[in-house]
Amino acid sequence: MCGIVGVVGNANATDILIQGLEKLEYRGYDSAGIFVADGDQAHLVKAVGRIAELSAKLGDKTEGTTGIGHTRWATHGKPTEDNAHPHTSQTGRFVLVHNGVIENYLEMKNDFLEGHSFKGQTDTEIAVHLIGQFVEEGLSTLEAFKKALKIIQGSYAFALIDATDADTIYVAKNKSPLLIGLGDGYNMVCSDAMAMIRETSEYMEIHDKELVIVKKDSVEVMDYDGNGIERGSYTAELDLSDIGKGTYPYYMLKEIDEQPTVMRKLISTYADADGRMSVDPEIVQAVQKADRIYILAAGTSYNAGYASKNMIEALTDIPVELGVASEWAYHLPILSKNPLFILLTQSGETADSRQVLVRANELGIPSLTITNVPGSTLSREATYTMLLHAGPEIAVASTKAYTAQVAALAFLSKAVGEANQKKEALEFDLVHELSIVAQSIEATLSEKDLIAEKVEKLLATTRNAFYIGRGNDYYVTIEAALKLKEISYIQCEGFAAGELKHGTISLVEEGTPVIALLSTNEKVAAHTRGNVAEVVSRGAHTLIVVEEGLDREGDDIVVNKVHPYLSSISMVIPTQLIAYYASFQRGLDVDKPRNLAKAVTVE
Repeated sequence: MCGIVGVVGNANATDILIQGLEKLEYRGYDSAGIFVADGDQAHLVKAVGRIAELSAKLGDKTEGTTGIGHTRWATHGKPTEDNAHPHTSQTGRFVLVHNGVIENYLEMKNDFLEGHSFKGQTDTEIAVHLIGQFVEEGLSTLEAFKKALKIIQGSYAFALIDATDADTIYVAKNKSPLLIGLGDGYNMVCSDAMAMIRETSEYMEIHDKELVIVKKDSVEVMDYDGNGIERGSYTAELDLSDIGKGTYPYYMLKEIDEQPTVMRKLISTYADADGRMSVDPEIVQAVQKADRIYILAAGTSYNAGYASKNMIEALTDIPVELGVASEWAYHLPILSKNPLFILLTQSGETADSRQVLVRANELGIPSLTITNVPGSTLSREATYTMLLHAGPEIAVASTKAYTAQVAALAFLSKAVGEANQKKEALEFDLVHELSIVAQSIEATLSEKDLIAEKVEKLLATTRNAFYIGRGNDYYVTIEAALKLKEISYIQCEGFAAGELKHGTISLVEEGTPVIALLSTNEKVAAHTRGNVAEVVSRGAHTLIVVEEGLDREGDDIVVNKVHPYLSSISMVIPTQLIAYYASFQRGLDVDKPRNLAKAVTVE
């Protein structure tokens, strides 16, 4: 949450900051601001709302060679101009942007900042005032920053400028993501490589509790005591075309359409030309040693874990338990003797999941991060990593990461099952079956107009809706409901169809939309159809998504048949489109739903 950019030593600093913030807007869009300086000239511009609002306020003279910028997802303080970043110290000399949550900001205010006046209500403003206060007491900027960092508790990525020496950006991080971008004659700071990919493909990681002094021709890394740290760089495998919408109206639709390609990319990554699994043998062996797999995740990634649970157990014979990362971070249940933690995370930066990983590392529990972002915090800190290779996912509502996570877990499960000589795994031709899934997705995508029409009739004005399903379809309904909620603002829940009569059917009234998912099993599908009849008799308006072979006349959306292990992928596609069209038809911003951000980097 929140996006940070910075540049030092480039005459086009303002343009670099604005285009970088545009790339990071998915991280938060409550407000935005930039500070740019060049010699004696300095400009601080802030705006409530999106980057376009900030751009509109910039004048021709808002120029500089050094600057920092920020797009905000509000934690402390409402989305106002006073609460927008960058924040300044009491004298205005120091300018700071921040991503994270400072836990002891009130103590800092009470202990060190008596007599200071504050413009807003943010924890960040307290931090920059603290640095300014230490300089007023006689410390240098660097020493004041070090002292403040040893006092500040919580999560943070900081970029600081001393307006009297605007040729330097001081950077530090703890828990929140931040990178250094290395340019030709200039250097940059960013929350995500996407922000600066137009300027460079060369980046340097910053680890927790590290301080970095960034100048146009040098980058110096140290710990908080000032001890130097050697750090190499890496090349980001991103392309500008990967992060553009092209002709699509929204990123979400583009990312939905990319899913067949993602399936085929995973095939080429985790299987050889003969269809043999090419999963890292060390990862396979680690899973083999486990007597229970614990999947820890949040949001859509959590739902992907549930959608994969039955498949993993069937192929490996290892029990799988799911955990909500924010709950497990501080309250671990009784674990098995030989646990393995799998962290599912699109960004690799999810704060709640990271706290679970920190605890796992303390206890010596082996861990596997399955993520879309190489070099992310959770990938670095876990014992092992598998990558999704889904390409950048920019829409807040996750789609291709979900299906990629299920597919990646399928490759892992088959590899482990084969290593254990398990019959089900040996007979499961994953490469072939996932190719069929890719074709099924393409077939569903060809029915966009039909789905849009169905959605308009069912969901145009409703305030609430329900998904129902059984077996693995039930797990898909939970993800489907989340998609609809987060981008259309329709209150929606996914229910096990058989549980309706145990209470929730009381919520069904005349006109209530109920969407039913039916796949894989004829007997189970028949029971779900019985539940559909029950809600219809109570006035519900229904839409049936069904796998071919189980379809009947009058069903609404028919999905191509796939292997039961992989039905969670094929059945979720129409629900992604249902959510997309519900949001689009209501005139909402599909990619940037209210109150949300893409990467949740605060607990």
